[in-house]
Amino acid sequence: MKAFASEIYAAVRGGRLKEPFTADTARRACPGWADATYRVFFNKHRVGNPGGTTELFVRVAPGRFKLKN
Repeated sequence: MKAFASEIYAAVRGGRLKEPFTADTARRACPGWADATYRVFFNKHRVGNPGGTTELFVRVAPGRFKLKN
């Protein structure tokens, strides 16, 4: 999933994906991934996630995220 995260970062930094973003806006900016990827990835990798996975995103509201700086 490193490729997906890299694509999201590039889309934000390149102006194709505005923060805060949702799974739907991420899908439009970075198409071609499995539906489950868009539904699960951001919560799975948010700051404070219960699974202890890599923290890449900050949840600013339910379903809305920004890059962790």
